[in-house]
Amino acid sequence: MAELSTDDRDELKDSKFAFPKQRKEPLEDASHVRNAVARFNQVEDVTDAERDAAWKRIEAAAKTYDVELSEKSWHDLKKPKG
Repeated sequence: MAELSTDDRDELKDSKFAFPKQRKEPLEDASHVRNAVARFNQVEDVTDAERDAAWKRIEAAAKTYDVELSEKSWHDLKKPKG
């Protein structure tokens, strides 16, 4: 995954994030999409509606960057241990 510098991240439009209000989980390339899925349940203080919307953005980005998602919904993701 290409690291985003703080300046690059700050320049991204809100629509380029899975969680735009929180500016969490950028969706800039295939690697970022996979990372957003892996970290999805680590995003705190978001509603289920925000998670639904974030998942739709992830699905759209996955299609754009040819990333195959095995999960049909964010509900299929495993909760992190701890």
